[in-house]
Amino acid sequence: MRLRLLAPRYWLTWAGIGLLRLLALLPFPALLATGRVLGALLRHLPISFVRTARRNIELCFPELDAPAREKLLDEHFKSLGMALMEVPLAWWITPAQLAKIVRIEGAENLHAAIARGQGVILLTAHFTSLELAGRTLLAIAPVKFLYRPTKNEVLAYALNRFRTGYGGRPIPKDDIRAFIGALKKNECVWYAPDQSYRKKGAEMVPLFGIPAATNTLTSRLARMTGAAVLPYFLQRLPGAQGYLATIHPPLENFPSDCSVSDTERFNRMIEAQVRIAPEQYLWIHRRFKGLTADYPDYYGRQAPRRV
Repeated sequence: MRLRLLAPRYWLTWAGIGLLRLLALLPFPALLATGRVLGALLRHLPISFVRTARRNIELCFPELDAPAREKLLDEHFKSLGMALMEVPLAWWITPAQLAKIVRIEGAENLHAAIARGQGVILLTAHFTSLELAGRTLLAIAPVKFLYRPTKNEVLAYALNRFRTGYGGRPIPKDDIRAFIGALKKNECVWYAPDQSYRKKGAEMVPLFGIPAATNTLTSRLARMTGAAVLPYFLQRLPGAQGYLATIHPPLENFPSDCSVSDTERFNRMIEAQVRIAPEQYLWIHRRFKGLTADYPDYYGRQAPRRV
């Protein structure tokens, strides 16, 4: 560890990491209860995340009336609070403790895909339990994961140390060459291509019936490498029942001749998973930004309503 990470400007970050370490000592039900309280407090702060989440819920669930959407918004912020409390779980609990709270279905699908010898792409989406989802995968097989580098050096140090402590290996999100290289070595790469993407290769692909700027790279990577593509989701179960991790079989007839159709196919899987536990999707992300000014500004002051 570099000495400059001990500089005063990082003391608050170190204090936060220390607090998370202490929270890891709480019983599992108490940890989740703490998260729900924290999320309920965040919900009532005047922050932009609340407005963004409310707007996304309004767009994606037009069939809900206003009270039902507000209830979902409340539950979403409780889910966000629990997500923060799941960080110490992901970083510090033992494999034996993890096995007590997570039930894994479909591990055989991943093992069979690895046995093919052409690499594996594990597709997921930005649900609030994403940190724990990554730790769960490492209980099944070594996995590489795409990540977004952070400017805070102490946080970057902690993320690298604790995410790699159980066998994970990071790939910067823009290092496509490393992604391809891992697949050609028959490695597993886990990533979530469901957030707004407006760089080269982006296409407007429907999500909940709304065109959304989306990365269509998965289809091209599968075509280039022959890698199997397996959807993977982690669902937080009610109360303190734990989690259900599901690794689906490889997508059949994938990739097709159309990367947009392939991407829309995965978006429909995301929609189905969201409808199982809608409060657990990451609604605070401004997902429906357009590629150009020709598309509606759903988050502006004069945002159009969905009919």
